[in-house]
Amino acid sequence: MLQNLLSRLDDSGNLIPRYTPPRCLLERQAVGGCTICHDVCPHNAVLTGLVGMSIQFDADACTGCGICVQACPTGALEYSLQPTLQNVRDQKAEDGVAAGEGEASLTCPQSGAGGPQLPCLGRVTPALVSASGAWGTPLTLIHGECETCPVGAPDVPQRLEAVVIVAQQLRAATGKPARVTVRAATPEDTERAVRVSRRGAFGALFRAGKAQLAQSIPESPLPFVDWSEPEERTPEEWKWRRLTLKPAPAADAPVHWPAPVVDDTCIDCPVCHNVCPTDAIDRQIQDDGGVSLLLNLSACTGCMACLRSCPPQAMHEQADWLPVAFAGPILLREGESVM
Repeated sequence: MLQNLLSRLDDSGNLIPRYTPPRCLLERQAVGGCTICHDVCPHNAVLTGLVGMSIQFDADACTGCGICVQACPTGALEYSLQPTLQNVRDQKAEDGVAAGEGEASLTCPQSGAGGPQLPCLGRVTPALVSASGAWGTPLTLIHGECETCPVGAPDVPQRLEAVVIVAQQLRAATGKPARVTVRAATPEDTERAVRVSRRGAFGALFRAGKAQLAQSIPESPLPFVDWSEPEERTPEEWKWRRLTLKPAPAADAPVHWPAPVVDDTCIDCPVCHNVCPTDAIDRQIQDDGGVSLLLNLSACTGCMACLRSCPPQAMHEQADWLPVAFAGPILLREGESVM
């Protein structure tokens, strides 16, 4: 009974991800737009349209594989990260024995493997991988026969490898890479059990009981983002990427976090601010009519819509930043009066 309960990791009955229109580059009317979610969906369940109805889902076609969420460059599409993060943490051993020497695993129902399951490993994101590294928990991602899977796509293993690369680039600044293995299921994996530490066992049972209840009473979708609250504009994925930068990087250790910088050809127009999907770029008009461009690095998803949309092409990507850059707004530019 306990094993069955704990295996139900995120079975909420809600296959369609949360969509936040202000984070969508189609809604922001960024130059070149963005159709990544539509392009990667293996079931043609993501439909694109005009502004105001930029993204819609065919509920009958969506399998909840999460590939669109994994690929979205702005966090406009999301599933809740909390259940999966908590499950991985609960599997962490306190003594190196009670939970299989601290290994955590995630798999999918199609693999036939035991242990905690996601509907598809297309839901695994860099934040989750980075979190396992921060907690010192080796993470094994066990997939099934993706070539014939009716839920995900044939390239899920390759997508997982790309996710791991992004996470390891982020974790390089900590000096503590994540220990991650991506592999196909083997016959022995059918005997895998859900393992949790002594600390996590009770909490996991309680949460799993709620998940079991969700089998008959579908869980509500994630709440809508309140755009009037600046903190809610940053997607959970990028909040967790920032939180999992543990151990704290040294002051001179560059953190891989692609974001824009501005050169002197800037004409102080509002385009970069207008297209930014998280309002990470703030354009302020000073009392003397001058323009200041400020960057909230933690909120920047690295989508680079600002670069593609900038009329004079005055914006450029900077891949690495010192940790102090996360402490407050970065002054990208102080321009002349536009009054």
